Amino acid sequence: MGSGYTVIILAIHLFAGIKGIDLNGKDNCTYRKAGIRECQPDVSYYIGANAGAIPWGTGIIELDLYPAPNLAIEIANTSLSDDMGAKRLLYEDLGIDEYWVVDVQNAQITAFAINAGGSHRITMSNVLPELTISLLNEALRRSRQSNHGQVSAWLLAQCQQ
Repeated sequence: MGSGYTVIILAIHLFAGIKGIDLNGKDNCTYRKAGIRECQPDVSYYIGANAGAIPWGTGIIELDLYPAPNLAIEIANTSLSDDMGAKRLLYEDLGIDEYWVVDVQNAQITAFAINAGGSHRITMSNVLPELTISLLNEALRRSRQSNHGQVSAWLLAQCQQ
């Protein structure tokens, strides 16, 4: 999955902590819904009112019983075209609110808002209000020249503005 994964998670957690946003992250988690192929995003989040929706330790989440996560993230090292195409359509079908693809090679995130069974690109998160995708891209770029402690300090300063 590469270092892009940890920097993005760090940014999300710092931002949510500073802004007082409730969230719970899931990794190695499978989502299932009747009639739709199951998926395992690299990381996903339940945010705000949904933060406590899934019991701790649940590894397989039945979307006919529980809400879909608010955010799904795929780390695309070799799977970029699949993540931008077929996976995006799958997340549209599952009713996830927002989907990010992290292009590890180019240190670039493409974010999509999903509604009414379709998706469109966004430059600011809807599920984490005021979090810009450009801030995340800059954090990814910085993580290639600086250690994660330095990137954390920079992110902390940015999120507190």
